[in-house]
Amino acid sequence: MSEGCGARKEMNNVAMSVHDSGEKGVGSGLCKRLNKILETRLENDKETLEALKELSTFFTENTLQARRNLRSKIEKRSLAINEEFLSAFSEVKEALDAIYRDVSEMNSSVQNMTARLQATKTQTRHLIDQTTKLQGESQKLCMQQEVAGAFLRSFQLSSAEQAVLHGSSREAEITDEFFTVLDRVQSIHSNGRMLMQSGHQTAALEIMEQMALYQEAALERLYRWTQSHCRNIESGDTSALLSQAMSRLQGRPILFKYVLDEYCASRRSVLVRAFIDALTQGGPGGTPKPIEMHAHDPKRYVGDMLAWLHQTMPNERENLLILLKSCNKTDVAEQVRQALCNITEGVCHPLKVRVEHILAAADIGATVLYSITNLVRFYQQVIGQVMNLNMMLSTPGDSGQLAAVYTSGTPGTK
Repeated sequence: MSEGCGARKEMNNVAMSVHDSGEKGVGSGLCKRLNKILETRLENDKETLEALKELSTFFTENTLQARRNLRSKIEKRSLAINEEFLSAFSEVKEALDAIYRDVSEMNSSVQNMTARLQATKTQTRHLIDQTTKLQGESQKLCMQQEVAGAFLRSFQLSSAEQAVLHGSSREAEITDEFFTVLDRVQSIHSNGRMLMQSGHQTAALEIMEQMALYQEAALERLYRWTQSHCRNIESGDTSALLSQAMSRLQGRPILFKYVLDEYCASRRSVLVRAFIDALTQGGPGGTPKPIEMHAHDPKRYVGDMLAWLHQTMPNERENLLILLKSCNKTDVAEQVRQALCNITEGVCHPLKVRVEHILAAADIGATVLYSITNLVRFYQQVIGQVMNLNMMLSTPGDSGQLAAVYTSGTPGTK
């Protein structure tokens, strides 16, 4: 600042000398400039202060030579500063060039990716169209599969049901599940008629034919099982199954008749054997006593035989009703009466022989004969309420009813 003040004083001196020499013709323009400089307030000119402050860093001596070289120093310093700026900006330029190259590469990559994405999008659109089409076909096939599965479940038997229907062997037992499957076969066969009416004749005929084969095989197996087990109608384990079996066999009258005949033949032999045992051996443990022990008393002898028969027939009738209780396509009452006649045919011959033997005795009186006749007529009326009167106790090939033997008397007896 001291140097600045000295310079200012020097400038004032110069201005005074110039003023003094104004008379000598120095131009007024220079004076104006000097006055302007002198009037300038350096305290308020920040740029000038900054310039002077910077100038003070390298302008250390205020000499004539230093003032002469000031311009060149300033230019050199400006040149150095510009070179520094150039060097600094060269690094910036290199960094910007590197960024530009990276951006260019990124732009190329983006354009390449855009082109590939566009190509992929074009291909993907085709794939999406195909996928959408395949999804529609898949849904359609799934629906068709469900419909086909429901159709098979409704009109076909499963493997387990077929195994139940055919049995593991010829001697396999019949269970309640067998009848459930058999009813399902009949239901499918009936639904086949409805399917035929709806316009699916070919499928309906095939289904009905297949169900008919299943039904025939099942009924054949049921017939064999029923024929072999009908003798055990009194067993609680098989009576319910036998009743169901007879109800299913109604649709096959021939098989139904064969089973019923087999049952009647079996019960007929049992009844004859029981009748002979009652005549000769009596009851269990000898109670009651054998009926033939009273053969000397004709009235009691005949009465005991007819009473035994009368006591036995309700049990046979009850067994028949149990066997046929589920039958609804036939006259059960008529079937029971016919079966009872077939069952009791076995005892006709031994009963008739013994009664004829008693009546043929020479010492029988009219009173006893009359009592026996009334006894026979009484049991004829009682038993006739259960059985058919026209067939009661008749033996095929005999001349007539046993009652006719009683009422006609014996040879030589009036």
